[in-house]
Amino acid sequence: MSRFLKENYIKLEAYTPGEQPKDGEYVKLNTNESPFPPAPEVVNLLNCSDIERLRLYCDPTSSKLKESLAQLYSVKPQNIFLSNGSDDILNFAMMAFSGKGAVFPDITYGFYPVFAELHGVPFEEIPLDEDFSVNPNDYKNKNKLIFIANPNAPTGKVLPLCDIEEILSTNPDSVVVVDEAYVDFGGETSLPLIDKYDNLLVVRTYSKSRSMAGARLGYAFADESLIEDLEKIKYSTNPYNINSLTAALGAKTAECEDYYREKCRVIAEVREYTAEKLTEMGFEVLPSKANFIFAKSDKVSGEELYLKLKERKILVRHFTKERIKDFNRITIGTKEQMDILIESIREIIKEK
Repeated sequence: MSRFLKENYIKLEAYTPGEQPKDGEYVKLNTNESPFPPAPEVVNLLNCSDIERLRLYCDPTSSKLKESLAQLYSVKPQNIFLSNGSDDILNFAMMAFSGKGAVFPDITYGFYPVFAELHGVPFEEIPLDEDFSVNPNDYKNKNKLIFIANPNAPTGKVLPLCDIEEILSTNPDSVVVVDEAYVDFGGETSLPLIDKYDNLLVVRTYSKSRSMAGARLGYAFADESLIEDLEKIKYSTNPYNINSLTAALGAKTAECEDYYREKCRVIAEVREYTAEKLTEMGFEVLPSKANFIFAKSDKVSGEELYLKLKERKILVRHFTKERIKDFNRITIGTKEQMDILIESIREIIKEK
């Protein structure tokens, strides 16, 4: 690093994104992308007129996209915030609502502590229960900004809506962020609660179930007052943070709900198939409602399995944190991809 970096950033431990191979030869099961393309109507939207419009600034309000999402989810446009991926929204939430500190699980999405450290926010990491569940009792009366990924990552486990509501009701003076990046694969959304709790921020992304990870589009639902707070942060940093093509593609995507629901159903079906096959091989597989599973074997360490799969041009995600170092997070691809994974794991275990 240079001698010019501000002192408070020198010890910052940046988030490590999943590997993105350049040669395209891998079975890529490491970053929870969808194995399916966007809906045909979305693909067909890209034409010369869209490219020509790139000479103009985009609509900073993304009004058409907001209208499409409002219609799909039966909310008002004033209850929607849009940004350049859900990570952007999580970052803005940390900036805006963390005056009393922040709290989140010790095993969860890795960007939460990074954002806290980036903004100098004191934070508390609460250990998951022995079965890797979030215990809602641990988050009562915290009086701090709370982040709950639901389903959680990397575990895939969920909290029922009643537990989310318990956390909200016992923290009336603090914002509770429910990160629903994976909710479309079997979780229960907290969206109906935004009319009851003005301290709830529900964050979503187009990166997983909507097959648009490369487009970088996130959205959130909340009481109008919270949305106004986030808009203030956005307009104080980069009001044009959603490009014209992404906004157009996002609006068209909202009109193709049946297509994406069917793809989520297929992914959930393949998830259960994969979990069953791994269980038959002696793996411990946590119950997941996401588009990935979290699994470990007593026959091969998490790191060794990750490395041996990589040798076979298969990428999964391995974490080095002590409590989960024997696990690997495996994105659910097509059934054909998962069969390749399963056969490769069977060969690796046989070699052991």
